Amino acid sequence: MRKDFLFNSESVTEGHPDKLCDQISDAIVDHFLEQDPYARIIAECAVAKGIVFIATRFAARAGVDLAQIARRVIQQVGYTDDTTFNSRDCTVMTSITEMAASRYSAIDEATMDDDQLNRLGANNQANAFGYACNQTPALLPLPIWLAHRLARRLSAARLEKRLPYLLPDGTTQVGVEYRDGKPHRIHSIALVSSHAGNAPEMDELRHALCTEVIEIAFRNEVIRPDAETKIFVNPDGRFVGGGPALHAGLTGRKTGIDCYGEFARHSESALSGKHPLRIDRTGAYAARYAAKNIVAAGLADECEVQLSYSIGLSHPVSIQVETFGTGKIGDDTIAELLDQLFDFRVGGIVKQFNLRHLPRQVKGGFYRKLAAYGQVGRMDIGAPWEKTDRAAALSAAAQHY
Repeated sequence: MRKDFLFNSESVTEGHPDKLCDQISDAIVDHFLEQDPYARIIAECAVAKGIVFIATRFAARAGVDLAQIARRVIQQVGYTDDTTFNSRDCTVMTSITEMAASRYSAIDEATMDDDQLNRLGANNQANAFGYACNQTPALLPLPIWLAHRLARRLSAARLEKRLPYLLPDGTTQVGVEYRDGKPHRIHSIALVSSHAGNAPEMDELRHALCTEVIEIAFRNEVIRPDAETKIFVNPDGRFVGGGPALHAGLTGRKTGIDCYGEFARHSESALSGKHPLRIDRTGAYAARYAAKNIVAAGLADECEVQLSYSIGLSHPVSIQVETFGTGKIGDDTIAELLDQLFDFRVGGIVKQFNLRHLPRQVKGGFYRKLAAYGQVGRMDIGAPWEKTDRAAALSAAAQHY
């Protein structure tokens, strides 16, 4: 178990170029599934200067205007006609490929029996990791929890017009000191925000960001900055414009931010831009669900779950649990309980979490909302893998060991 150490985690706002690409990719997934819940889609996006490039492969009974979706996301994120990169002037290039008809099936996992679910194998190899700990209400590590809070507050200060000169691109980082394996104090905070040319001079801008972002973000936190906390606000000076006009973006380049802020292992592939049957996406959700329920059940203070899948097989070929010395029962025993109480089959995950139909049920799209501020730890949009509804069953089963 880790004892005394310092750990930094980073988050970004929805206007960061990488997150803009994630949102465009997941908005495409949403739009296909809204029209056809059985659609299979892989969507990837890249942005640089005034160009947006989208590559999409799909099998669906649906049609989607990729350029229109991209422009709408860009506009909603905040890149308006007043910014150098904007939804009206950018060039949108697309590459569209239809998958073979054999890849399409209109059979819903919700109607499948066990034999049918057992025949629905993984379409690719994946090692999926899920993690949870008791450091925060969402059972996330404290550094990424705080980095997300800062990034959300930075975006809110712009949207609420409290700091109207701010632009959508921003980055936050929080360093936390740990003592005896537990969060002890805030070591450092870094915040970088893009802004318009009419923003105040740096001293005034830094003071405004400290007051309207950092102080408010930490207001209700147990561990707050102290007199020794190092605070860096736009340390390189003015950051006029920001966004794709200054640095490029790519789908799937922020998987650490999507998951645990690098505090724990995360799955090897990008999560955004993939349909629900992609086990490298849904397996990460199932592993998080298992790890969170283990911690919620009081079986460990910290837990990592690894699910390994092979092509063509419905069940994971391996279920591993690591509790880093905090487990109340053995790690192998917890893994046995997971195998008994959880359905980690590809179709079982899609069925339990209702992954095909969430885009129709959540206003504004479900997967796009996941694309910024983390795909785990999301208590704000009803992500089904954040429920702790298996904790009681795990606790009861553990009594027999």
